[in-house]
Amino acid sequence: MDRWICVVGIAAVAVVAAAIAAILLYRRKMRRIMDSLDTMLDHAIGGDFSESVFDESLLSAVEAKMARFLSSYAVSSKNLTAEKDKIKSLISDISHQTKTPIANILLYSQLLDEYKLPKDCAVCVKALSAQAEKLDFLIGALVKTSRLETGIITVCPQKGSVQTLLDAAIAQIRSKADAKDITIETETTDGTAYYDPKWTAEAVYNVLDNAVKYSPRQSIIKISAMSYELFFRIDITDEGIGITEEEQSKIFLRFYRSAAVSGQEGVGIGLFLAREILSNCGGYIKASSKPGQGTTFSMFLPAEKR
Repeated sequence: MDRWICVVGIAAVAVVAAAIAAILLYRRKMRRIMDSLDTMLDHAIGGDFSESVFDESLLSAVEAKMARFLSSYAVSSKNLTAEKDKIKSLISDISHQTKTPIANILLYSQLLDEYKLPKDCAVCVKALSAQAEKLDFLIGALVKTSRLETGIITVCPQKGSVQTLLDAAIAQIRSKADAKDITIETETTDGTAYYDPKWTAEAVYNVLDNAVKYSPRQSIIKISAMSYELFFRIDITDEGIGITEEEQSKIFLRFYRSAAVSGQEGVGIGLFLAREILSNCGGYIKASSKPGQGTTFSMFLPAEKR
């Protein structure tokens, strides 16, 4: 009996030892596989991946699949680059080919306007001139937007005075505001933020242009600025028709125009362009409004470099 117990004990110890050895062997094998996968990924990230295992193992199958994936990815990346170059070329061609005809239409319509024409002809000339100016603005806005979206134009945020930014935008909108007897009230600020001087000034101008366009004559547009820990906020508040809650998320879409302003001049690109510019600078824009109570557009510029 004692001998039998001893045999059983030895067998149990042997089984346990074999199990431990198998576990250790399995763990070592898994560690080698994980190390191989880690090396494969490092080579893939570095761009010099190649298959090194040529047997029927699972690891060999993984290497083969990764090689096929990376090859496919390289082709896709190459095709994407080629398509992007085509888009850049197309945008350049559109910009170049339309510039001269539009300029000529504007020039000849202005020349015609200098002549003493019959009343009906004068009306047609003024309409022609207005539509040519609208087309010129639309083509320019589309080219700018496309260049931003495709990376042809890159914004270069740098630390600068917010007051300088506001002054530049206000100087551009002043004549349109004066034409409607609209007063622009600005709170001076000594704050700084990170923005692209040229493009962010255009974004602020687009918001101001929108405010002037949809505000009544002899109204007031207020501009205020305040500093936060992460952002510098610029508020532009008008006394216009306001925006419904349902449309506040739509007004930044390309070509979106509310039915309430269908009779007003505009193509629905200004606010979209403003959002794209601010987004590329690391900021954002939002609107707060109630119908008949005006609108506040809030633009947030990064307070620190991103």
